[in-house]
Amino acid sequence: MSRKERDRPLAIPGMSRRQFLKTTALGVTVASWGFPAIVRAGADTIKVGHLTPRTGFLGQLGAYAVMGATLAVKEINQAGGVLGRQVELISEDSVNPGVAVTKAQKLVERDKVDFLIGEISSASGLAIAEQALRYKKLYVNTGCNSDALRGSNCNRYMFHVEGCNTMYTKTIGLWQKKQGLIKGAKWYMLTADYAFGHDLYRVSSRFLKANGGIVMHNDMVPTNTPDYSPYIIKIRRAKPDFVYINLAGVDQTTFLKQYREYGLPYPLAGGVMDTVPFWAAGIESLSGYWQSLWYHGLQNPKSVAFTKRFIAEYGKPPDNQAWQDYTGIRIVLQAIAETKSTESAKLIEYFEKGARFDIYKDREAHFRDWDHQLLQEMYVVKVKDPSEAKDKWDIFEIVQPMPGPDDPLELIQPTREENPCTLKA
Repeated sequence: MSRKERDRPLAIPGMSRRQFLKTTALGVTVASWGFPAIVRAGADTIKVGHLTPRTGFLGQLGAYAVMGATLAVKEINQAGGVLGRQVELISEDSVNPGVAVTKAQKLVERDKVDFLIGEISSASGLAIAEQALRYKKLYVNTGCNSDALRGSNCNRYMFHVEGCNTMYTKTIGLWQKKQGLIKGAKWYMLTADYAFGHDLYRVSSRFLKANGGIVMHNDMVPTNTPDYSPYIIKIRRAKPDFVYINLAGVDQTTFLKQYREYGLPYPLAGGVMDTVPFWAAGIESLSGYWQSLWYHGLQNPKSVAFTKRFIAEYGKPPDNQAWQDYTGIRIVLQAIAETKSTESAKLIEYFEKGARFDIYKDREAHFRDWDHQLLQEMYVVKVKDPSEAKDKWDIFEIVQPMPGPDDPLELIQPTREENPCTLKA
């Protein structure tokens, strides 16, 4: 089937295509999903078990995750559902690993969801993955970065829309290397003191050292740290060439604001970047070059259309986390439509055979069969001059995709040697 044919919405017998699109009021949206909206009749719903931290230090990201997931389900239901069935979103607050386990068990045992999706904390993501393995239920991670989830902790039932720490590190690192910024440079690191941060420090310090950088010091920082002045004073004394932050959530915001107040001359970089914490810090507190999995300033036509729909729904643009949860749900619903099944085993087989997905980027994405990471483009972005920003959300300009259009998507992925995975079944 050609891509043009695949993207054509399915018409209801006896109704013209024009009438169908008018009836759904979502003509562009239906076509963009890339799978048949209506296949057969059915009274029961397809249940989506969505987990994300809606409170705590990652709560600001979780709020966008819920918005993205909610919009995805709303759009497909307005377009007729999947397999003649409406989609039901059941979203839970997974504020910590213990709660994540309880909520995952509730979603599977009581709510009878067809698949699990979401999460941002790598520790909670691991807890959910263990439950997915226990129940033999598909789980799609949309926000956890830890390489270990794709490596030592991988399992057959877990797939990853979110990029791993190596992807983020290599996206900005390969660009920095090309600019001659790594070799011989001294790097001072601040790292979140939990699973995500430990993994990111391991990955990012390995990359910098392998390319001639000098990691002069690393401070482990507790989550929800309100005062970064002791760390910033140590940075001032150390006089590094770069400050490299391996922080997440509100900790990114707090550090960026306080670092600006001290006016230190050492450029900032980092192992990961989430748009919401950067928005919260304000463009005046930002500088330098970063990496992003997705950004609402992309000019891909379908990305532009998605951003417009999101703004119409919520009054503000989507961040990368909203895009990830929206995209993750679209991917699983495409698999359900194509396999005509909600059985986890059939969905996993569909993913592992290399199915392609339109994720509103210039290149289609697919899952790598041996560790279940979604292979996709990322982007190097530059903080805009405040005078050029159109609004408070317009903080970046896109420098380039990574990998480049002629490079393999594997370029930014961990190798088997860097992150071995033996899929537990």
